[in-house]
Amino acid sequence: MPSPSDKSDIATALLAVEQRDGSELDRAFAAYYPELKKIAHARLRASGLNGYMQTTALVHDSYLKLATGPDITIGDRLQFFAYSSRVLRSIVVDLVREQRALRRGGDADIVTLDTAAGEGVPASVDIETVNDALDSLAKLDPALARLVEMRFFGGMTEDEIAQALGVSERTVSRYWKKARTLLLTLVVD
Repeated sequence: MPSPSDKSDIATALLAVEQRDGSELDRAFAAYYPELKKIAHARLRASGLNGYMQTTALVHDSYLKLATGPDITIGDRLQFFAYSSRVLRSIVVDLVREQRALRRGGDADIVTLDTAAGEGVPASVDIETVNDALDSLAKLDPALARLVEMRFFGGMTEDEIAQALGVSERTVSRYWKKARTLLLTLVVD
């Protein structure tokens, strides 16, 4: 059951949405809703939050966050997904932190049984580690961090990222390799 402060937060968000002209954002969400659901589902599954939050709720939360945030101009599909990837990242990271704090004993180490039943099941990505490494990467090279955000959290292809950034696909491929290398060193340190 939501607490009184949760209800006031929701009411404040809804009031902010009503007071803005969000027609451009509304059109973009309506047009790209199925793609956003696929991306959100993949992010929830990869983060281990698949049973914790529904895909539709994540997409709707991202809408509220975009609608109540700073006014944005959506030029095209790729720019919309670039914005959406940043919002999805922040929501998923917050959810992972909340789940760990409330359900997993905070920073306690998680111990699992190694059984044959788990074979073939991909390990979930540690979203908090990715987020921390991405924050560190942003301090070194904000453009690389944005590229990783679009690729990892936004589910965009190299071609789509190249179009969104106005660079060649080969450049994106080189930057992606550089970003992965830097992220690996940041995670290990």
